[in-house]
Amino acid sequence: MLLAFEDEQGLAQRLAAELQCPLGLITRHRFPDGELRLVLPKPLPAQVWLLRGMQHQPNDRLVELLIAAPTARAWGAQRLGLVAPYLAYMRQDMEFTPGEAVSQRHIAALLATQFDQVVTVDPHLHRIHSLDEVMPAGVGIALSAATLLGRWIAAQVPGAVLVGPDEESGQWVAEAARDAGLDFAVGRKVRHGDTQVQLAFPDVAVAGRPVVLLDDMASTGRTLIGAAKEALARGASSVDVAVTHALFNGDALPALRAAGVRHVWSSNAIPHESNAVCVAAMVAKSLNAA
Repeated sequence: MLLAFEDEQGLAQRLAAELQCPLGLITRHRFPDGELRLVLPKPLPAQVWLLRGMQHQPNDRLVELLIAAPTARAWGAQRLGLVAPYLAYMRQDMEFTPGEAVSQRHIAALLATQFDQVVTVDPHLHRIHSLDEVMPAGVGIALSAATLLGRWIAAQVPGAVLVGPDEESGQWVAEAARDAGLDFAVGRKVRHGDTQVQLAFPDVAVAGRPVVLLDDMASTGRTLIGAAKEALARGASSVDVAVTHALFNGDALPALRAAGVRHVWSSNAIPHESNAVCVAAMVAKSLNAA
C-alpha cells in the first residue's frame, strides 16, 4: 500500500497507479495548542510506502513522520519506506560557523531510525557523494529528475543552451544535457547571505540562442534572476527556467517573470503551478526494485 497525506493526493494517485497498489490517506487534525492528531488506515499490509514531501513547514512535516511511522508499524506494516520527493535539511551540510549543527547528518540519521528505506529526488548533496554518508548503507536512495527535465527542455526549446548556477551543479546539468543532446555551461555562485546570491555567468556564447537555466531547486530565485538578466544582456533570444524543486518562496516567481524569464518549468516532486514533468514512473521503478 501507498500511504499519503490529503494535501499530496495528486502525486500520490499517480504513484499508486504506477505501482498498481491501493492508496490509503492519512487525515490530520490540529488542536488549538498546535498538536497534531493523525488517523491512518487500519489494518495495514506488511509492505507500506509512505509519501511525504518535506517542503514548506518542514518541522511540522517531520513531526508528522515521527508520529505516522511507528503508528504504521503498530497497524501491521512490517517493512516501511519513506518517499520524500523533497528532503528537507539537506542544505545544512557542514559547520559553516563554529558550533553550528550539521542538520543534514542528524535529520538523515533520524529518518533512518524510522524507515527501512528513504527514497528522494535530487537531494542537496553538494559536499557528500551519496546518502550512504549520512544514513546506514543502502537505506537512502537518491533519484534525479535531470534526465526528465532535459528531455522536456529539448522538446520545448530545441537547440537550447543549458546553464547551471554553480560548479556543484555541473554533473547534474551535464546529465540533463547529454541525454537531451543539448549544449551546456556551468557558472559560479557567489553567496553574500541567505537572500544575497549572484551568479558569475559562464564564458559561453549565448547571443541569438535560447537559454534555459537549470537547477535542482529554486527558493528565493535570486540566483536565477541575476543569471536571466545576464543572459539577456548577452543577447540570448529567450530565457527559461527548469528546476526539480519549485519552492519559489515569497515573490520569487513574479520576480523571475519581471526579470524576463519566459517559461518556468518544474517536476512535480513539489506540487506547484509550474509542474511540467512527473516523477511518478521514475519513483515507482525504484520502489519496485527495492
